Amino acid sequence: MRRTLLSVVAVILTISMILAGCSSRPSSGTSTDNKGNSGTTAPTTAAATTNTPDAKPSGDKLKLTVYSTITELPNQEMMKGIAADFTKENPNIAVEFQFPGAEYENILKVKMAANDLPDVFDTHGWAIIRYGKYLADLRDEPWAKNMTDTIKPVVTDKDGKVEALVMSEAKDGISYNAEILEKYSIQPPKTFDELMAAAEKIKTSSNNAVTPFFMSGVDNGMIGGFSDLYATSMYISPAANDAKTLLDGTFDWNKWTPLAQKLQDMNKKGYINKDVLTAKYSDMPQLFAQGKVAFVFGAPSFADEVYKYNKAAKIGIAPLTSMVAGDSQSFSGGERYTMGAWKDGKHLAESKKLIAFFAKSENMSKIANATKLPAGLKNIESKHEFSDYYKQFESVRVFPYFDRVYLPNGMWDVMCKTGVALLAGTVTPQQFSDKMKSEYLRLRNQ
Repeated sequence: MRRTLLSVVAVILTISMILAGCSSRPSSGTSTDNKGNSGTTAPTTAAATTNTPDAKPSGDKLKLTVYSTITELPNQEMMKGIAADFTKENPNIAVEFQFPGAEYENILKVKMAANDLPDVFDTHGWAIIRYGKYLADLRDEPWAKNMTDTIKPVVTDKDGKVEALVMSEAKDGISYNAEILEKYSIQPPKTFDELMAAAEKIKTSSNNAVTPFFMSGVDNGMIGGFSDLYATSMYISPAANDAKTLLDGTFDWNKWTPLAQKLQDMNKKGYINKDVLTAKYSDMPQLFAQGKVAFVFGAPSFADEVYKYNKAAKIGIAPLTSMVAGDSQSFSGGERYTMGAWKDGKHLAESKKLIAFFAKSENMSKIANATKLPAGLKNIESKHEFSDYYKQFESVRVFPYFDRVYLPNGMWDVMCKTGVALLAGTVTPQQFSDKMKSEYLRLRNQ
């Protein structure tokens, strides 16, 4: 019996030693799992793209993880390509990109709660308000002094801290089918009344063959986007505005009713596609290419999809029309694609080095040409079909997205869903206002 017991103990000890050996890994692991969490699993494809014949790995190779909101595959490859060039110059630094898509915001919120963020990450419009306390100060970086006048206040806090490099500056206004406007002798509208007059002319002159505005109830961000854009035009951009009351919680939400009424009127007059409740955003590019849609609220990020159906399509962009008499046009936007450095990251110096590499003029030009958006740094050369428009409107005011500054977290979803209900006829403009008020107060008090 004693001999048997000793034999069992010996076997257990042997197995334990084998398992201990198997679990032992190099402490300088250079990869992450598929969700970007630190670990020692095999590198993902994104990380592998930065390894080149000129960049021979060494035993102490360091890895930087970068999270980005870019969704277009060509633009993702463009970003990886710039990272690969960085690794050529810095053979001991590997760069792994993660593109979580629609889950980006939720993933980052979890990582903030755990104080375990990526080395470098996209602030997607929330550099100061949401991510500020997690970001390193980049004010002393060489590129910081070259920020554009419109983007500098968006990513610079009240103490002068620069939160992120803005690679692409968002400027959302109105995208339009230039051929349709030319056909019906319409100049890009500057006021909301002019926009409605253009819609009526397009509808009647085309005998309803052309829809003035395309929206989607399935991808309801298009409907919420209308409210968000024109909330700025109604309540923020005029000289006499409601910015203060929206911030301190005393805003009179009955003022929202006229904005909701305008959206409802557009639908009742037939200015919005009849299938708005079931239409998808992905339906729009083909209709636009076929000359069946005149205006789309927001940036022309859909342009390449249009060209797949009609290479000769002409897309124009214009600032958002003014809504209040005496006011001027504006863009909504700010930071679109950015790079900020996690202040508590283990490789902060290397993260800043990577960001500085992306800030090089040749790389900023690549990004501007790929995303078709203006760069957040001055004197960046770019040439694409919208370059002349951005040059033409470079002095137009750019306001931060309304919901990011004036509404508590969670209100975007309220605007989108209630906007759909308005177009479905299940809520009235006044009920839209009442819903905005109740949810604003509830979420603000959380």
